Amino acid sequence: MKFTKMHGIGNDFVLIDTIRDGEPEGDLMTLAQKLCDRRFGIGSDGLILVENPDSSLTMRMFNPDGSESEMCGNGLRTFARLCHDRGYGGDTFPVATGAGTLQVTFHDDQTVSVNMGPAILSPEGIGMTGVTGSTFVGQDIGKGQFGTAVSMGNPHLVILVEDISKIELEVEGPRLERHAFFPRRTNVHFVQIDSSEEISMRTWERGAGATLACGTGACASAVAAYLNGKTGRKVKVNLPGGSLNVDYQDDGTVLMRGPAEYSFEGSLSDPL
Repeated sequence: MKFTKMHGIGNDFVLIDTIRDGEPEGDLMTLAQKLCDRRFGIGSDGLILVENPDSSLTMRMFNPDGSESEMCGNGLRTFARLCHDRGYGGDTFPVATGAGTLQVTFHDDQTVSVNMGPAILSPEGIGMTGVTGSTFVGQDIGKGQFGTAVSMGNPHLVILVEDISKIELEVEGPRLERHAFFPRRTNVHFVQIDSSEEISMRTWERGAGATLACGTGACASAVAAYLNGKTGRKVKVNLPGGSLNVDYQDDGTVLMRGPAEYSFEGSLSDPL
């Protein structure tokens, strides 16, 4: 089984090109768990399948715990670069994901921009339970914390804090991931406002834990910062692995731009 290891600002993925190399054998949940394991597998924040059913480029993404994710922003950029470099798409092309079909654009500086579609703000659309109102912005989530919920095709809970370095992420992340408001769990982000044009964040991803970056999380955090009156619509988002540029447009659409890089390629005779 051939694979390509790639990353978007430290958020790393194992990509399997089923168009060129065929479908992997075995159960995909088990395969993801094995390949993503950093001690006994290749090691990554997720497994991505490059598929082309009905001549439509499709990304499927599996978390290290084997669960399938609707969407992954950093993963989508790596998917887009691999597809561009292998001639599956031009400079701009659509990609089908679990969160819908999104438009990606490859740039000369090797960065990829993604039209992430509209940010979803309604609790019902986010998949929340036990809350009322048309949005969930700066609301009490218990233990003296206030959160903002946004969906970018997958759910995110954003908490604005004074200093992200003081957050016990390994404690707060898993606790809030399973908050009662989110029956299907949620991604969790702690965000520090650096200026009206820049924020910094730490992230705990649903099904993956602490990661160096989260593309959809960066988009959700930029939207949350704007909705709470802390920033403008265009912000630079700093994550442990690097930076992304996010534009929350007037019509509610979110644009994200950042790098997508190769780590290495290889093959496994028996991944399981």
